[in-house]
Amino acid sequence: MRGWVVGVLASAVVATSAFDPAAPQTPQPFPRPGTVQAPAVPAPAPTAPTPPAAAADPAAPTEATLGFPIYPTAQFLASYDAGRGQRYYIFGVTAPYADLVLYYRSQLRERGNEVFREPPTYMFEVGRFRSETMAFPPGVTIKDWTWGGSQGYPNPKLGGEPARFPSIIMIVPPPPPAPTSR
Repeated sequence: MRGWVVGVLASAVVATSAFDPAAPQTPQPFPRPGTVQAPAVPAPAPTAPTPPAAAADPAAPTEATLGFPIYPTAQFLASYDAGRGQRYYIFGVTAPYADLVLYYRSQLRERGNEVFREPPTYMFEVGRFRSETMAFPPGVTIKDWTWGGSQGYPNPKLGGEPARFPSIIMIVPPPPPAPTSR
């Protein structure tokens, strides 16, 4: 029995020494002849945790309700009664004024007009203005709030990001159709 125990212990010592991580390893050719190597894939870089998406503002209008495109990164800021059954909707945008002009030219397929050079203000009137039923012509107005060294339009949302918007978009949809009398 004693020989059996010694044999088991000896084989355990041999097996342990064969897998000793401190023992020098024989370099292996890379790639080994006759093997196909898969391309090396770098380990993904650690990423910062993504902040949770801001809750959508339930009062924010949609493109469908406005009848106009909304710039993709625009943040809805407020809506005001324009009178005569119209509202206008204000959006803050971090994109430069010139980018917004190009975007709306493309989306609305309208050239639009620069209505003020100082501060730069561009207007796209879409639809016919009827003074008897409208307070504003339907369309999109873009204003550069960084003109003259301004830091931008202050974000009215307490603690909102960004603190200031370089550009503002005002969208005025046409008023709802007047009810017909029968």
